[in-house]
Amino acid sequence: MRRHTRSANAHSSRSDARNAYLFRYIGHLMPATTPATSHREVRVAPDHFEVVADDAVMVAELRSATAVCIYDAVEEAGALLHLRFIIRSAKPADVTDTTLATELLLLDRCIESLREAMPNARNLQAKIAAHLPDNPEAQRACDSVLTLIRHFLEDSEMAVVSSDIAAGPPRELRFRPSMGWMQMK
Repeated sequence: MRRHTRSANAHSSRSDARNAYLFRYIGHLMPATTPATSHREVRVAPDHFEVVADDAVMVAELRSATAVCIYDAVEEAGALLHLRFIIRSAKPADVTDTTLATELLLLDRCIESLREAMPNARNLQAKIAAHLPDNPEAQRACDSVLTLIRHFLEDSEMAVVSSDIAAGPPRELRFRPSMGWMQMK
């Protein structure tokens, strides 16, 4: 009578073959690529802001404009403020007090609305994105507005964690507050 004994190598090669089979089988059950999770998209028009309390993607097209993206490092809610750079004088470096006051009022309302949506938020952060006009004089005026926005956010006890500012063709901003994720295209 012959005894049939397995060697360790025979066992491991059978195990490897079985694992390969299982991976192929599972691969047939799953799609070749994992589909991207779709999230509700919220478009934010110029000179407006939106606040979301769920996992959504906020979108804005920046044309001579800035976007202030505000979120909490823990909460899902967030806000996006989309402001156009409006230069009305012959000297673009002169930004009127009325224009600045209007922009700051909108920023204040945006922050207040976000805090109402997230009363437990303790670590509000902001990301700034901007599309600058091609005119160098107008760019200086826009720099003044961006500086004012940064100071206002700091006074509101909010850290500005990143800035993406550039001239050139219009830019599309995508912001997902629940992840603190901002993408410029």
